[in-house]
Amino acid sequence: MGTRFLATRLAPALALKLLLCSSLSFAQVPTQPTAHDPAQALTPASPVDLPALEAPVGSPVVFSDNTLFYVHAKLGPFTPQDRAKAIVDRLMQLSQDPLLQVDAITSVDSQQTSEILSGQIVIMSVTDGDAAAVGRPRQVVAREYALKVRQALAAAQRASSFDAILLAVLLTVLATVLLIVALKVFQKLFPRIYAKLDAWRGTRIRSIKVQTAVVLSAERITDVLLGLVKAVRVTAVLLLLYLYASSVLSFFPWTQGMASQLFAYLLAPLKAIGKAFAVHFPDVITIIVIVFVTHYIVKLIRLIFAEIERGTITFSGFHQDWAEPTYKIVRFLVIAFAAIAIFPYIPGSNSPAFQAISVFLGVLFSLGSMGAISNIISGVVLTYMRPFKIGDRVKIADTVGDVVTSELLVTRVRTIKNVDVTIPNSMVLSSHIANYSASAADLGLILHTSVTIGYDAPWRTVHELLIAAARRTRDIVESPEPFVLQTRLDDFYVTYELNAYTDRPNRMATTYAELHQNIQDEFNEAGVEIMSPHYSRLRDGNQTTIPEQYLPKTYQPPSFRITRVDALPTEAAEGLAPKGETRP
Repeated sequence: MGTRFLATRLAPALALKLLLCSSLSFAQVPTQPTAHDPAQALTPASPVDLPALEAPVGSPVVFSDNTLFYVHAKLGPFTPQDRAKAIVDRLMQLSQDPLLQVDAITSVDSQQTSEILSGQIVIMSVTDGDAAAVGRPRQVVAREYALKVRQALAAAQRASSFDAILLAVLLTVLATVLLIVALKVFQKLFPRIYAKLDAWRGTRIRSIKVQTAVVLSAERITDVLLGLVKAVRVTAVLLLLYLYASSVLSFFPWTQGMASQLFAYLLAPLKAIGKAFAVHFPDVITIIVIVFVTHYIVKLIRLIFAEIERGTITFSGFHQDWAEPTYKIVRFLVIAFAAIAIFPYIPGSNSPAFQAISVFLGVLFSLGSMGAISNIISGVVLTYMRPFKIGDRVKIADTVGDVVTSELLVTRVRTIKNVDVTIPNSMVLSSHIANYSASAADLGLILHTSVTIGYDAPWRTVHELLIAAARRTRDIVESPEPFVLQTRLDDFYVTYELNAYTDRPNRMATTYAELHQNIQDEFNEAGVEIMSPHYSRLRDGNQTTIPEQYLPKTYQPPSFRITRVDALPTEAAEGLAPKGETRP
């Protein structure tokens, strides 16, 4: 009989356990009763599922992961829950009795209750309240419950029989062999895949480029693929081990409950995901349509602003350099509108948790981004103010340099020392901005410097020398011509300001340096002293400071005289003494 059992049960068990990972059933093929009363016609040899006798209320009696029936009424001080627990405990004790006679389990009616007995052991009592809850006579309900108990205990006996245990052991051995074979295959297969991907590095797997810029290198792509294959290997091994453990546990009657739980751990999330996908599938389609339409709207907007930037499309008062920032603003608004339209269709968007997270992120964003928002608004204002453009020589606050980038949050200026200074747009907007390049191409930028020359030098000569120095300087244009202004008449010198035009404001520092060198050369060659910095000389005080061309030709300065005070006559010495004081 054992050989026949193995021959008839091994093939379907393997197919169900190892391929479909479902529970092994040792129940016999159900047969239909021939008697008119189903409660009397059914026997333990014909385990047919009875129709549901009651609605799923009350306390269930669960034995071997199957709900046999429900207990509804109290019995003395015992609640339905206490009664159900006690019934399950008695069934567990009877299932472990090797001498149990399942056919001996029957129902006995009394005046108040109907008892289900196994010999002298009372398995349970069926009360009028239990029968009323199902809407059937108590005696009929007791016979049906007794039949369910016989079926459950008979199934438990068959599951723990020698043939069933032997088959479970054989299935466990076979499952273990299949697991080892699968792991061996993985051990040989995946290293070959690793070697093949590594050999394709730079050949079949090439870098992704946009023109000459490398977006993703071949090494990076290969590393990502290797990581994905390794993740697939680990996932496959864990899944095999999980299925192996669940299958082995389901082979034996004592661990079938654990196997069901393991399967539930895996299947429950998949069922939940599938159910959620089925429920929200129309919403997902709506989101895809909105994203698709938004994508092409953004492409159309980009095409229009690209033509504006090239000058093929023009609008009065709209500058070409506004095209790129305006496109970014319009794109942001379109995407924001699409996000608002998508939000109600996101699965779980109406849940309290989702709304709480949205509020939290909104508060966090509001508190942490006030400075950033201020810079963004300032960047937008600066874009349409057009105070400078990329490459202009500017002075922002105390920073002088060329504008490198003007972004939404910051403006970067590179000084003449090649130091990049990052200035927040809010600070740029609140500071004075001096743009040296704005009018340099059309009107020319005026470079100016001052020198101080004594009154003895003719001012026309000074003008000529300064203009000659300016004309000798590179990057100083010939037209408009340089000019000189006399800005101050101080006590000892005159301040002359030289003004010269240049069309290369980005070379201001070197132009100033060369201009100062040429001024020194011109004045030194002409013999004219530059009175800055100040210095003094000893003179007799009789020479006038008027230039010589303004003096008469017969003018002769007096000679330099030194006289000792004590050698003067007494009258002269007294005359030099302060009032009320007599010198010796």
